[in-house]
Order: sequence, then C-alpha cells, then structure tokens
Amino acid sequence: MASRQSEPVTILSLRKLSVAVPEPQPKALPPIESKTFTVEEAVETIGFGRFHIALFLIMGSTGVAEAMEIMLIAVVSPVIRCEWQLENWQVALVTTMVFFGYMVFSILFGLLADRYGRWKILFISFLWGAYFSLLTSFSPSYIWFVFLRTMVGCGVSGHAQGLIIKTEFLPTKYRGFMLPLSQVFWLAGSLLIIGLASVVIPTIGWRWLIRIASIPGIILILAFKFIPESARFNVSTGNTQAALATLQRIARINRSVMPEGKLVEPVLEKRGRFMDLLDAKYLRTTLQIWVIWLGISFAYYGVILASAELLERDLVCGSKSKSDTVVVVGDSEENRSPCYCHMFAPSDYRTMIISTVGEIALNPLNILGINFLGRRLSLSITMGCTAVFFLLLNICTSSAGLIGFLFMLRALVAANFNTIYIYTAEVYPTTMRALGMGTSGSLCRIGAMLAPFISQVLMSASFLGALCLFSSVCVLCAISAFTLPIETKGRALQQIK
Repeated sequence: MASRQSEPVTILSLRKLSVAVPEPQPKALPPIESKTFTVEEAVETIGFGRFHIALFLIMGSTGVAEAMEIMLIAVVSPVIRCEWQLENWQVALVTTMVFFGYMVFSILFGLLADRYGRWKILFISFLWGAYFSLLTSFSPSYIWFVFLRTMVGCGVSGHAQGLIIKTEFLPTKYRGFMLPLSQVFWLAGSLLIIGLASVVIPTIGWRWLIRIASIPGIILILAFKFIPESARFNVSTGNTQAALATLQRIARINRSVMPEGKLVEPVLEKRGRFMDLLDAKYLRTTLQIWVIWLGISFAYYGVILASAELLERDLVCGSKSKSDTVVVVGDSEENRSPCYCHMFAPSDYRTMIISTVGEIALNPLNILGINFLGRRLSLSITMGCTAVFFLLLNICTSSAGLIGFLFMLRALVAANFNTIYIYTAEVYPTTMRALGMGTSGSLCRIGAMLAPFISQVLMSASFLGALCLFSSVCVLCAISAFTLPIETKGRALQQIK
C-alpha cells in the first residue's frame, strides 16, 4: 500500500503588541578609569582648607626671616659707621653688595627650581642664609662684613620659592586675598628686628643682634618637612604618582574630595629656558615686568634707607643734626675724613616702628583693588601715589608730619610689592614660573643696589634731587603697569606656554 505524502504545516503565533512608547534606557556611564583630571582641576575641587592655612603660616614665615636679614642693615649701619669709621659710600656699599648677591643667585635659584624643584631650592637657601648670617656676627673687619653679608644676600634670594609654592597650591579665587596677607609676615620681621635693635645694640652690641636675627631661619628649616613639593612641578616632570599622593594628602587634611579619574598632564621636556621669557608671546610682558620690578625695589629700599638716613643725619629742610659727632679718620691732615657718628635714640626707633607699621595700612584697600580693579590698574594707581608722596617729603614739616609721610610711603611701596609678586607668579606658565620670578627678582635687585647711593650719598648732597629721581622712576613704573598686555585677575595658572 502506497504511503501518504506529508504536507508542510504552518504554525501561526499571535502576540499582544503594546502601543506604549518604551522608556529610554539610561546611558552607561563611562568607567572611572576613563575619566581624567589635571592638577588645576584638583586644586579647585579640593578647595581651601586647613592645609592652606598651615602652608600660609609656614611659607609666609619665610618673610619674617627675609625681612630681618634685609632690615638688619638699616639698623646696624649707624653702629658700623662709628666702629669702623666709615664714609657714606662705604655704608651704602654694604647694602649694595647684599643685593648684588641677591641679584646673581635669583637667576641661578630660579633655573634650579624649575629643573629640580621649588622645595629643595628653598631648603638650601635657608641653610645657606642662616650659616652665613651667623658667620657675619664674627666679622673682624669691614671687608669681611661686606663679603659675608653678600653671601647672606645670595641665600635670601631663594626665599621667593616659598611664594611660588603658595601660589601653585592656592585655588584661583583665593590667590588675590591670601598672597597680599603674606605682607603681615614681612611686617612682623621688620618690627621684630627694629624692636630687638633698640634693646640689644645699646646693651650687648650689634653682633648679638645678628646672632639672634638668624634664629627664625633655623626654626623654619625644621618646619619645612611639613610642606610638600609643588604638585604642579612634580606632574610637569612626569612624576605623576608623587603629585597624586600630594593632592590626596591635601584632600585628607582639608576633609575634602578628589576629582574622579586619573591625573593626567603633559610631560614638559623644555623647562626653565631663559629665552622662553623673551618669546614673542611674553616679550612685552617680560620687559615691562622687569622695569616695574626694578622701579618698585628702587623705591622700596630707597624709602627704608632714606628713613634711617633722615633720622640719623636730620636732612629734612636741609638741616643737620646737632648731635652728630665727627670722627676723624687718619692722623695727617691730608688723610682726615669726617664721618658722622650718630647712634639711634629711642625716639628714632619709635619713628621707624610707626613708619614700618604702615606696610599693612593699605592691605585691605590693596586686596580690594587687586580683586576688583585688577592687578594692572591697582598697581598703576599705587605707583602713581608713591611718586606723589616722595615729592611731599620735601615739605618742611614737624616730626609728626614726617612720620605721616613715611607711614604712607611704606604703605604704598609695600602694596606695590604685593601686587607685582602676585602678577608675576600668575602670568607665567609652570615651566618658567620660578625662572620668571627669579629673573624678575634679580633685575629688581639692580634697583635695590642703586637705592643706597641715592638715599645715603646723593640725598646728603641734594635732598630734592634724590626725591625727584625716586618720584620719576615711580611714574615710569605706573605707566608700565597700566599698559601691561595681560590681566591675570581670575585667570587659572597656566601649565604650558
């Protein structure tokens, strides 16, 4: 029997279809490993906290040590003038050589800091400064005193790295407020050395004053272990792990959080080249900054030394102090050289203290100007006012009037320094920031080297001529500040050119 042929069977299946729009599925978030952040983003995310307060106190205290070493010359000058029977140019040479050492080593330390780290150079500079400062107290002669103070100037030049470390760790919006407050430490050092001088010099002598003045620097050397190397520097040299560890430590201390992801920055091969400062992008800025630094330093140390000279020699209104004692150098008539020996009286120390307090008098206005008017306009205004007050010193006035003029001058020149320090640290990228600061600091010491010969030599010959010279330089700086091509207010720190 033939088999029946099987036919294909088709099976239909009905399914209920929904007309509702399907809900969108959330996109998968990228894994944390794929996220990246920069040091700048980490610093801004972590924010301001306890670490920055400790950083401010320790790094800011470098200003105490620096101020004591620099101001030391102003209070010791009358004593060494009498002890070694010095003439005006010899007294001025001491200050000039201090700033000559500062000028030479500012560039060297800036180059080394951009290559080997800010922290190492700062530590070395404090060891150097403290060592030679102690040696100065044993100077057997004027020549040895000049040489050893020059070595102190070389060491002090590295203290600027403390400001760079503070700048590179501070969030953008806090730099304009915190950095000007560092002036408080310079003021503290200035007041401390003047106060100590008024007690120590009349009792146990200037050599013990120098020994005591070296103590803050020695203490700070021990405190440096609590401050890390700049994370911006570490990451720019390819040491990302060290930078990350530093940022994580700061986040823990501040009780804050780190950005998610991986720390990424380009490794910068070309570092700290002098020609980068003269690159087309920064040429005009660099040249104008150099002019401003030189002029500000010339005016600042001119005011300090002129204050001491006005008190020591009483040059206001062309008069001379009746208490001057003429010391005759040499036995023969042709070798006789009159040297004025006038020790500071308690009232002179009080005048110096009052005028020195002026350095923070304009700090609130300076901070407001920096943050609301901008760095350029604020600096041009304070430089213009400095020029005016230099000329006002020529007015014959009472002792109170003189103190008032000196008070305002110290306030203005301190505000100028605050602003240019901030501007210079902000305008250059990480690869050349320390070199930019070091070179500017070096150029500014030319002004500091010239200031003693104007304040202590020319002022004796022509009081008005010296004041007009100081005022003219300030006007030139005000114009340079107003025409700077870059405004850094609210600007993030640049990593590369």
